[in-house]
Amino acid sequence: MKARFTLLALALLWLLPLEAQAEPRRLVLIFTGDNRGEIAPCGCKKEPQGGLARRKTAVDAERALGLPLVVMDAGNALFREPTRREDPQTLQKAELVLEQMEAQGTVALAVGVRDLSQGLAWLQKATRTRSKKLKLLSANLVDKAGKSPFAASLVVEAGGLKVGVVGVSPEGPVPGEPSLTGRPPKEAALAEARKLRQSRKVDVVVVLAAVPYQEAVKLAILANEAVDFVVQSHDAKGIGIGELVGTHAAVFPSGELGRQITRLELSVDGPGPSVNLGSGTRAREQLRVVEANHLKATERLASAKDEQTRAELTRTLMELESRLHQLESKTEVKAPKGGRAHQLSYVTLGLAVADDPVLKERVEQIQPGGSDSTGP
Repeated sequence: MKARFTLLALALLWLLPLEAQAEPRRLVLIFTGDNRGEIAPCGCKKEPQGGLARRKTAVDAERALGLPLVVMDAGNALFREPTRREDPQTLQKAELVLEQMEAQGTVALAVGVRDLSQGLAWLQKATRTRSKKLKLLSANLVDKAGKSPFAASLVVEAGGLKVGVVGVSPEGPVPGEPSLTGRPPKEAALAEARKLRQSRKVDVVVVLAAVPYQEAVKLAILANEAVDFVVQSHDAKGIGIGELVGTHAAVFPSGELGRQITRLELSVDGPGPSVNLGSGTRAREQLRVVEANHLKATERLASAKDEQTRAELTRTLMELESRLHQLESKTEVKAPKGGRAHQLSYVTLGLAVADDPVLKERVEQIQPGGSDSTGP
């Protein structure tokens, strides 16, 4: 009896590592993008948002949570305009942005047109001087000889996952650097993504797309299983919802003018496509709105005397009831066993996020009056 108990105990101990391995692998990806050289909070009337000092606080808080973390930038980080400005403060701001990317562990920057405003030589020198970890990525920018000055991709390992990261830039001439031109970004991104899948055996592929939003959407539609996430910068669209576009890839903007950081939490237990856990939250929010409208329509119907009005309200109630049933079926979204899921959120760098005091002082030395970017 004792021997049987001992064997059973050993069997349970042997199984424990297998159970641990069966747990989904989790990873948090933090994205910045469309920063456009901003280093201080905006001059917004409602609430000043953004700034490098708050970004540092937010990224540090994410690291303190203990989950594996990778930080990337979707591009257009350094300058407000795509063309050159002979302004010492503009250069100082861009240099501080690069320095803080390195300090906060940013591993990749997709090269956008607003990163090449001062030319290729300036960007390469500034990056070499300040950055050891940060890699500039563009799979489609080439010089007049057809050679690429940037790496097309990199692979990052974190949380037991291999993440392939591809960078792409807009198609056509580069306003700040006449020697460069962008080849079609969709074809370049997908070719590189497939290469990462096949030769590097990556678990997740992220495309940092420093291109117009509609181009990023088209890329996601064409991607099929080659790409999991397309993170866009170029036109400061702000925030998104991370729903799948096409069959496999989710696309979303990376923020605007440094006012947010984008947080993507992954749970990987098998192959994709990834289920968007945020869709359940949105369904519940929409359900509350539809329920309120249903109540109002019911009250109006009870008091209506005119037959035409009653008929219209009855049709409205039927439509609302149909919508209620649809939303009720979508409120409970769970990560699939043997699959993968993601949760997208944006951390607004408002007054609730404290400024890092040392970095705030450095920002004020360069830009004493704060940011001149405004908003609502």
